[in-house]
Amino acid sequence: MIYRYFFRNFLFLFPPEYSHNIAIFFIKLIFLVPGVKQCLKFFYCFEGSKLQKSLFGLVFKNPVGLAAGFDKNANVFNEFESFGFGFIEIGTVTPMPQYGNQKPRLFRLKMDNALINRMGFNNDGIEKIVKRLKNKKTNIIIGGNIGKNKITPNEAASSDYKDCLQKIAPHVDYLVLNISSPNTPGLVELQNKKGLKSLLSVVQEINQKEFNKPLLIKISPDLTLKQIDHILTLVKEYNIAGIIATNTSSNRDNLTTRLSYIDQVGAGGLSGRPLFVKSKKVVSYISKKTSGQLPIIAVGGISCANDALEMFNSGASLVQVYTGFIYKGPSLVRDIKKKLLDI
Repeated sequence: MIYRYFFRNFLFLFPPEYSHNIAIFFIKLIFLVPGVKQCLKFFYCFEGSKLQKSLFGLVFKNPVGLAAGFDKNANVFNEFESFGFGFIEIGTVTPMPQYGNQKPRLFRLKMDNALINRMGFNNDGIEKIVKRLKNKKTNIIIGGNIGKNKITPNEAASSDYKDCLQKIAPHVDYLVLNISSPNTPGLVELQNKKGLKSLLSVVQEINQKEFNKPLLIKISPDLTLKQIDHILTLVKEYNIAGIIATNTSSNRDNLTTRLSYIDQVGAGGLSGRPLFVKSKKVVSYISKKTSGQLPIIAVGGISCANDALEMFNSGASLVQVYTGFIYKGPSLVRDIKKKLLDI
């Protein structure tokens, strides 16, 4: 309530990306105040055996995670444990630092509880981010979401993913190949059977030999069922631990925001409430296709506890929030956990 009627209203006075940076700065600042961490943990960090989830050889204290993109540079993962998350995914991280796409590149669709972003994997690069991960002061499960630099052609993409994996794997609990962001030119082509097979053959061989970390793939909500089938064939062939469904969408279906503003915003990935139905369909399809045997982390449009419950009922093993967290605040995480304890 305090977040929605005070902090969110304040943050929404500013452009979205600037607001995000203010929020990161503010979070770092308030955690310097004695007692703040303990107060937040008391309010948000209730747990219980009913919430625990064993997956990938890991024990998640609860099944609600923060999706990649919020803490892309691994700046606040230590603090975010206090908001009640069961796991946090940092990134997307690339080998070399990169600025990303030209600003403005993040836009709010308030009427839809949604965002459109074309950030373009802006991040500090693998070296700096690994240094921050080495300063981990929490036992929360951390996922490392990795990608390729914009200037790297798809034919050489495996080299970027390999570089990131080798450097980040010792410092995270699971790994995610982001091959589905619509904001890096040509990246989504890596979801095609030939491109993905080439990538997995290189990356998973190194992972299994040197690290043996759970390796997941994050896929697009815009894939056809045939494309998903091809991916699932390779998931089985290369012993991929699970699927994250889904990334943002290039489509603009079912929006209430005026069309003139959507046209003005232009290209980018849509996230938030309008993505929920599409993401849930992908989760349900994968679950049925694999007879519930393939772990799925559901993300996309989860804006309330009932949304999360629907994802679990559709076959998800874990859920992640991002845009819903921006609109609802940490109470969203608390509400989902309460819902799960009540059923």
